[in-house]
Amino acid sequence: MTRYHPALVILHWLLAVLIIVALIAGKLILDATPNSDPAKLFSLRAHMSIGLAVLVLMVLRVVIRWRSAAPPPADAGHPALNLAARLAHPALYLLIFGMVFSGIAISAAAGLPGIVFGGTGAPLPETFDSYAARGVHGALSGLLIALVALHVAAALWHQFIRRDGLMGRMRPGRR
Repeated sequence: MTRYHPALVILHWLLAVLIIVALIAGKLILDATPNSDPAKLFSLRAHMSIGLAVLVLMVLRVVIRWRSAAPPPADAGHPALNLAARLAHPALYLLIFGMVFSGIAISAAAGLPGIVFGGTGAPLPETFDSYAARGVHGALSGLLIALVALHVAAALWHQFIRRDGLMGRMRPGRR
């Protein structure tokens, strides 16, 4: 077998889009918009909804991954690179779950579900910086951006430098 389960392929690409959108929205829109701006509620609603979708899809992905066979590990041509690849994938999962749970922690501490989804009319806190989970969320986002960039760079390196067909394992279609 040389390819992943088709459901994992779909989840991979769907999650990639959602996670990149959430990271961009968090860094470029939410961070730049003051909490006093009424537009912040729409951005928070979208960001939080994407985060919850990522949580559900990641749990589904983990379950399918545990229950399905996977292709053998790729060979990067060097033991250190092979080890890095074996460590990078669980690190991606941990960072993604860490992002979701730290986001949920910020949301709970700041009372965001009622404000953002419940229409209570309560204002947003002046800042989220006083919540410990906000620092964690920010730090994890930086690590996740770096690891995603490394993941993409490694995939492109396999595709265009090594030309070993590795990206075909995540191509839609039948196994």
